[in-house]
Amino acid sequence: MHEISFRREFLSGLRAIAPLLFAAIPIGFVFGTVAVGQGLSPLEVGLMSALVFAGGSQFVAMDLWTHPASWAALGFAALLVNLRHILMGASLERSLGRFHAWQKLPSLLVMADEIWAVAEARARTMVLTPAFYLGLALPFYCGWVVSSLAGALLGEVIGDTAVFGLDFAFPAVFIGLLMGFWKGRETGLVLIASAAASLTVYHLVPGAWYIAAGALAGLGAAFVPLADKEQTA
Repeated sequence: MHEISFRREFLSGLRAIAPLLFAAIPIGFVFGTVAVGQGLSPLEVGLMSALVFAGGSQFVAMDLWTHPASWAALGFAALLVNLRHILMGASLERSLGRFHAWQKLPSLLVMADEIWAVAEARARTMVLTPAFYLGLALPFYCGWVVSSLAGALLGEVIGDTAVFGLDFAFPAVFIGLLMGFWKGRETGLVLIASAAASLTVYHLVPGAWYIAAGALAGLGAAFVPLADKEQTA
């Protein structure tokens, strides 16, 4: 009975993540082609995707990549990009009540935006189980590593991926994730504030500071309605 329940939950997670997995595969492919263009070998691309497993950080790293690479700059950029994972992890940890202590850490280590979004949506209506989460994380992790390696191996043959519109896959996925959490006017204000701040800093300040600026502006915009509600209450 336990095996049947595990299989059912795992397959349920797999079905839930499947649309986002197919949307993320072109992103991984594009990353592989970009990374090879910056001088990384296919082996290095595969290892980077397997060990880092953070698409946003990996793309930012390629934007800042030099020969020799500035590890301090790359590490700091990755830190700025992934600061959001602190809030995401704190949010998700509340839903890991069914997880053993040894299951929680690896679950948070493979927490990509897509995995977090689907897990949060599940936790709103049903109990989040380890089997369901494994059904989300395992295929998504493998898909990211394999697609980025494929991009590294085949990118030179295919050429410019922008011709096929693959470069739009990244923003398309995040637009879909954002719409899943849409709450009306308040969400729109957060997005506008974040976009305005990040675009402004991107054009005025070198480096990856635009990421932190967008995050802080979004947090500020989200905090203002909450403060107003407390004052009226």
